[in-house]
Amino acid sequence: MPSLAIGIISDEISQDFPKALQYGRTWSISTYELRCLTSGRIPNVDPAEAQAILTIVAKHEVTISALSPGVFKHPLSKRNELEEELSDTLPRTIAMAKQLGTRLIIVFGFQREQGDSEDQYHRAIEFMRRAALMVQREGMCLAIENEPGFWCDSGTNTAKFIRDVGSKALGANWDPCNGYGTHERPFPDGYEAIKDVVLNVHVKDTKEGALIRCVPIGEGAIDWKGQLRALVRDQIVSHVTIETHCLPLIEKSKQNVDTLRTYLDEIMQAEEATR
Repeated sequence: MPSLAIGIISDEISQDFPKALQYGRTWSISTYELRCLTSGRIPNVDPAEAQAILTIVAKHEVTISALSPGVFKHPLSKRNELEEELSDTLPRTIAMAKQLGTRLIIVFGFQREQGDSEDQYHRAIEFMRRAALMVQREGMCLAIENEPGFWCDSGTNTAKFIRDVGSKALGANWDPCNGYGTHERPFPDGYEAIKDVVLNVHVKDTKEGALIRCVPIGEGAIDWKGQLRALVRDQIVSHVTIETHCLPLIEKSKQNVDTLRTYLDEIMQAEEATR
């Protein structure tokens, strides 16, 4: 049974990608998710910086696992903003993803507003269906990241949303930390509800809530040993992606890498002992 590789969102080391890579390589990391670069958030970056990353990726045999343009965070009442993201930001992200050799784009599931109705839920479903159709035509996939205060917040709600959209090009970017504080325990309950649609996994930890304060992995409320054990068992992803979210970034990201490696080594040793 293979273990999981460890990846990281590059700006959780540095927005300067060459600097992030310099540190990441010393930590034996070759898989990076792109979100924010020196000149802006994907895909709104300087063409020269984007071209430099293409050169670096080719030269250093680096894998870009996903792009995260931060789209669909608006509530449904922000119709103009959402339509612009659908008609402009997402197509440009698709083009960049093709250049970088990744098929996965991470999106969000619409911020909720007070008094949201069932009709608004159906509007959210229809909007996401349009986005999924767009990426499917390009041979790519969208992964919805669950987020507190969104239609897609818990594992259960995110899985239901994805199934209601009903597209093979749509899955989940499962973030157990972002599910903390919802109606369910992120692990095992949220994971069991969502695991059949998971395409990508973010790793961070918290004691109070992901939008309040994050802490290094293993110092918070998320059962990461149990979650990683389940991911190794179920083999639904080949890697997990660190999203540190606590300062100082380089120090805490390195700590997270070391902690994850220790957990995964323990899991694999236990697996070997039972054979």
